[in-house]
Formats: sequence, C-alpha cells, structure tokens
Amino acid sequence: MSSFKIAKNPILHAHTKHVEVHHHYVCEQVELNHIDVAHVSLNNQLVDMFTKPLGKVKFEQIKSKLRVNLIEHSFQRLKKQ
Repeated sequence: MSSFKIAKNPILHAHTKHVEVHHHYVCEQVELNHIDVAHVSLNNQLVDMFTKPLGKVKFEQIKSKLRVNLIEHSFQRLKKQ
C-alpha cells in the first residue's frame, strides 16, 4: 500500500497500526488541507541523487533542479585570493 494512498484515504488508517506516529501526523495534515501529497514520477525523483549511483547526464539534470553548486568552485575562488 503506497504512502500516497494512505495519506489521501483516512479509512486506511486502521490498516496502518504499525506505521509510526509522525506518518499519521502527515495524514492529519492532509485532511486539514495544510499540506498536499502529490505523485512524483520515477523520472523526477530528486532523492535519487542521494540514494543511488547515477550516470553523469541524470546527475547533472537532478543537480540543476536542486540548484546545487559544486563546492569545488568555491574552493577555487578562495585559492585565487
């Protein structure tokens, strides 16, 4: 059962007794419309950058979406000063 379905359907709470309290908190926040849970396709999973090895192209795509600057550039500027 996906976390998406659990968060969107409060009836499924009875089937998730093993789920920790903070997950139920998220479900409550969805019910109160304080947060929105949306599906993220496999091609847009930004967390992949931190959880699995990626090819250079995919790595650069995700890095640009996260607006991550390489630390090397900062070190090179400091060395020049």
